[in-house]
Amino acid sequence: MALHPQAVAYLKLFPNDVSVDLETITDAEIRQLRVMDVMAEQRGVPAELAVVRDELVAGVPVRIYRYLGGDEALPVVVYFHGGGWVYGSVQRNDSLARDLAVRTGAVVVSVDYRLAPEHVFPAAVEDSWGVLADVFKRPEHYGADASKVAVIGDSAGGNLAAVVAWQARDAGFALAHQVLVYPVVDVAMDTPSYGAYASGFGLGAAEMAWFIRKYADGVDASDPRLAPLKLSDMSGLAAATVVTAECDPLCDEGAAYADALRGSGIPVEYRCYPGSLHGFFGLPGFFDQAGEARDYVAARLTEAFAASP
Repeated sequence: MALHPQAVAYLKLFPNDVSVDLETITDAEIRQLRVMDVMAEQRGVPAELAVVRDELVAGVPVRIYRYLGGDEALPVVVYFHGGGWVYGSVQRNDSLARDLAVRTGAVVVSVDYRLAPEHVFPAAVEDSWGVLADVFKRPEHYGADASKVAVIGDSAGGNLAAVVAWQARDAGFALAHQVLVYPVVDVAMDTPSYGAYASGFGLGAAEMAWFIRKYADGVDASDPRLAPLKLSDMSGLAAATVVTAECDPLCDEGAAYADALRGSGIPVEYRCYPGSLHGFFGLPGFFDQAGEARDYVAARLTEAFAASP
């Protein structure tokens, strides 16, 4: 499939996902880049909500969003941002979290997990699980219905969402749904899509290898907290929606994860957006497919919440 025309236009402006020298960048320079966002205007206009508040939960900064006022217990979506476990933040993904709150009508809890290289694996997993577990244990604090809890994450955040989904199962918490948007679910980097889209399509193989080194250098690549595709038992996991971009090194592993879940008897819907690039979901100012994918994800979450007891 050829690149979507909007993807072509995007690549003329941003040919590389990380436009730095990966071999020489220092940790101090990484921290400087975190506070810059040249795509801020393309992330969408922040929606006005009834409640937006910042808190510490289990020692982790979170931002809680509620579209509607009142004290009704609502479904809750715990959101984990992308950025290769190195970049990204609640603030950078504020517009997306607000949009999810509007589209789903749910409380959205956006998690500012610790980032590498200052905090390496499994710090991000520990933070993510700490927040999700707290939502289940104290739903009233969030104005949430504990029977209607879902997780969503994109890229590295999709990795974290997939991991905490199986941790919730093992802890006896009934997760209503998991949404994984072009997730990192393996670190082998050996799929055909890694070969086809290794460079020249935004996120490349070199950038992914760098992210993995920064986050998990020397970690057992079969640890399911790093590579949830390696999980030995997927039975009993929450129903899932998996979204990928066709022209993305991560495309095939997302599809493989959907297949693995389905093979374990988990209800799954998988959708690959043709001609699209990694990162499109967070950039509605560049990609019409972002709105289409968000509509789809919101519909899937709404269906899951309606089906929950």
